[in-house]
Amino acid sequence: MTPRLIASGIYRGSTYGPKHPLAIPRVPATLDLCAALGWLPEAQVLESPRATPGELARFHDPAYVAALQRAEADQAVDEATRARFGIGANGNPVYREVFRRPATAAGGTMLAARLTAEAGGVVYNPGGGTHHGMPARASGFCYVNDPALGLLAWRDAGLGPLLYVDIDAHHGDGVEAAFADDPSVFTLSVHEAGRWPGTGAVEDVHGGGAMNIPVPRGLNDSEMRFILEEAMLPVVAALRPAAIMLQGGADALEEDPLAALALSNNAHWAVVAALSKAAPRFVLLGGGGYNPWSVARCWAGAWATLNGWEMPDRLPRDAEAVLRALTLNRASGRNPPEHWFTTIRDAPREGPVRGEVRAVVTRAMALFRPAMLSAFA
Repeated sequence: MTPRLIASGIYRGSTYGPKHPLAIPRVPATLDLCAALGWLPEAQVLESPRATPGELARFHDPAYVAALQRAEADQAVDEATRARFGIGANGNPVYREVFRRPATAAGGTMLAARLTAEAGGVVYNPGGGTHHGMPARASGFCYVNDPALGLLAWRDAGLGPLLYVDIDAHHGDGVEAAFADDPSVFTLSVHEAGRWPGTGAVEDVHGGGAMNIPVPRGLNDSEMRFILEEAMLPVVAALRPAAIMLQGGADALEEDPLAALALSNNAHWAVVAALSKAAPRFVLLGGGGYNPWSVARCWAGAWATLNGWEMPDRLPRDAEAVLRALTLNRASGRNPPEHWFTTIRDAPREGPVRGEVRAVVTRAMALFRPAMLSAFA
C-alpha cells in the first residue's frame, strides 16, 4: 500500500499558551513544508477523525474523558478536577482545544491502526505520539495516550505480537505502563538518562515485555546507529512482529531546548527507514520536539523517507519561506543559523560510540532472553 499521511486542521493555530514549549506550530509547519516540496499528493492524505468519548474509554477512565470535555467547554477546571486528573497543572494547561485536539490525535492513530490491520502498509500520523498520557491523568503535555489506543486497535483486530519503539528523548512511560502485563505487546524505549519523567531504567523489563535503553547526554548519530543495529533490529528479528509502531519524537535532535542529546535528523530517518521495512504493518507517529525548525525538517524528511523521495540539497523558495516564517521565543531561537531555513537535511553528527552506550545496550540485550519471548509465540 502506498504510504498514507493523516492530517487535520485542528493543529493550525492551536497552542498550549504563549510561554509553553508547545506554543510553536509543529504539525502545520511540517505539512506546509511538505506541501511546498510537492510531498502531499492528494491521494495519500487522509483527514483525521476525532475519537469519540466511547472510543477513548477503551483505554481512558470515562470520568477523565468527561473532565477533559468539561474543561474545554468551560475553559477552566476546579481544584478537585486539577488535583484528581492533572488537567490545568504541571505543564498540562486548559487551552481552547484541550479535548478536541488530543481526541483528534487519537482518532488519527486509531485510523492508522485500522488501515494497516486490514491492508498492511505504512501510515504516518505526525499529530500522534502523546506517550505520557495515563488512563486517568494528563502528564507530560499529553492528555490522551494515542499510541496505546492504536496498539489496542491492532490487538482488537487479532494482531500479535506487536512492537512499540520510542525514540523520543523522554521515556515512553505511559505506553510501557499500559502494556506492562500484556504479553502481546513489547515496548522498546531509547531515551536520555535522568531526563523527566525519570523512569525507564535498563533493568525495568516488566517481566520480559519491555526494553529500556537510557542513553547519556550528547548521543550522536554513530551511537544511534549502534543502538539500531545491536538492539532494535535484533529485537525485531527475535520477535517477528505483525506490526511496528514508532514514536518519532524530534526532541532527541541537537537543537532541542528540552533535552541534551545531539542527533541529526539523519539518525532519526535511519530508524524510520529500517523499521518501516521490518514488519508488514508500520505506523509512524510524531511526539516531542520543541524547536519548530528542527521538528518541521525532521518530520517532513521522515515522510519523504517513507516514500523513498529524494531530498533537495537546497530548499526551493516556497519551502524556505515556510521555515523563515517560524519563530521560537527561547534562547535557541534568537539567532537561528541559515541552514535551518535553506536545507532539510542536517549535517551528520557522527562520533565515537562511547563505553556508556555500549554498556547499556549490552545490558539491555542480556536482559532480553529467548525465554522472555515465550508469551509471544
